Amino acid sequence: MATQKQNCQKVSITKTVSVHPKSLQPLELLSLSNLDRQCPTLMYLVFFYNPCHANQNMSVGSLFSGLKLGLEETLSVWYPAAGRLTLNQTNGKLDLLCNNAGAILVEAVTQVKISELGDLSEYGSFYENLVFKPVFNGSFSEMPLVVAQVTKFGCGGYAVGVGTSHSLFDGPSTFNFLSAWASKAAKRSNGSLELHEPIHDRGRLLVGRSPTQHQITKFCNNYSLVTRVAAIEHLLQLIKQAVTDPSLDHEENLGGCRFSEVGCTTHWENYVQKTFRVSSAMIESLKSKISCSKNGTGACSSFEVVAAHLWKARTKALGLTKEKMVCLQFAVDTRNRTVPPLTQRFSGNAYVLASVSCSAGELEEESHAAIVEKIKEAKRSVTDDYVKTYLEALEGPQATLPPLKELTIVSDWTRMPFHKVDFGHGEAAYASPLVPPFAQVAYFMQNPTETRAIDVRIGLLPQHLQAFSHFFLTKL
Repeated sequence: MATQKQNCQKVSITKTVSVHPKSLQPLELLSLSNLDRQCPTLMYLVFFYNPCHANQNMSVGSLFSGLKLGLEETLSVWYPAAGRLTLNQTNGKLDLLCNNAGAILVEAVTQVKISELGDLSEYGSFYENLVFKPVFNGSFSEMPLVVAQVTKFGCGGYAVGVGTSHSLFDGPSTFNFLSAWASKAAKRSNGSLELHEPIHDRGRLLVGRSPTQHQITKFCNNYSLVTRVAAIEHLLQLIKQAVTDPSLDHEENLGGCRFSEVGCTTHWENYVQKTFRVSSAMIESLKSKISCSKNGTGACSSFEVVAAHLWKARTKALGLTKEKMVCLQFAVDTRNRTVPPLTQRFSGNAYVLASVSCSAGELEEESHAAIVEKIKEAKRSVTDDYVKTYLEALEGPQATLPPLKELTIVSDWTRMPFHKVDFGHGEAAYASPLVPPFAQVAYFMQNPTETRAIDVRIGLLPQHLQAFSHFFLTKL
């Protein structure tokens, strides 16, 4: 019986091709910023499109052909996406060779019906079959920066699973790239995103020169003399706290990972990816609670109030002792914070982390209003000087971080309506990220059916799931 079920859920790949720009571009070496180099891995999204009159009787070959032609045109403008990462021989760091090597496009079929997958917002291991995962053999020159797979379901609907290198795009530029591709595939020529070509040059975010080890040490020793970068300062404090913890030998200390396992990927399998729908009514309830507080100092955004609530709920659910330092970090788009501002057409990574910290006991006692004010202050701290110092700090040697349970990380996607990406047959029923490199990151996403609601996707260890659900959904 199990074998029959496995066969029914099987996804069969029927075609794999390299897709090159329709108009080949001159060979170009694009210098990457330190923000681009932080996570040179593919980030995956799966778009689900329910069967409709326009696509129900369309063959997978026809879908594939339309996507391929659209991608060829899109790569002519977004040409770094057809390139490859390469190690700079001078400083040993990653840069991007724009060489027209191409993206990978895969055609696949399955007998599974989309309705059989249940709630599409809830991640399932079957989703991993809907994306193409190239094997990294140690050579960046052979790794594509964009991969995509179109899978035709038994019901007539289809999925488009896309992987884009985080060295290539951040969230907004990924959304713009996918929207441009969808517009070309659907043969739309009047999309506003297509009126302005993207700007790929990282020049404004490049550090002037690579510092020597002596200069890096000098920078660290004189850290107080430069603009304070709270995200890096707090992270160093959390690592020091973990290293000096007397319970270091216990798995629980690092969220299910011993120090000897840091850098391994197996411990991420322990995390459960769960989606919590924060209704517009719940958001308004939280905002009302803040406005009525004596500490409330004006309006707050949905992001700020949900982030504050999530930080309190997650910390409480993990049962951290009151003296432990805890930290909330969240990504801030610097496109409008540098001087002069980066254009919205900038296609590289432009996000830095802002940070708030306190003890677990203080966090439990603090009101939502007080925490929201700290989040606002952290946002305001991200200035042009903050960005420059952040980039300089990333010049130092990088290491894989343990999954510090005291660290809560939030990535806000609510301004990127991925479900609106339309390849010609309507908007997606849902756009689901797969497991990220750091499984405990919380993603805030637009809900496709309820205006102003937020879907929160977060990775939790099984033993913390029930407690988090209780504190997050009921303790308003």
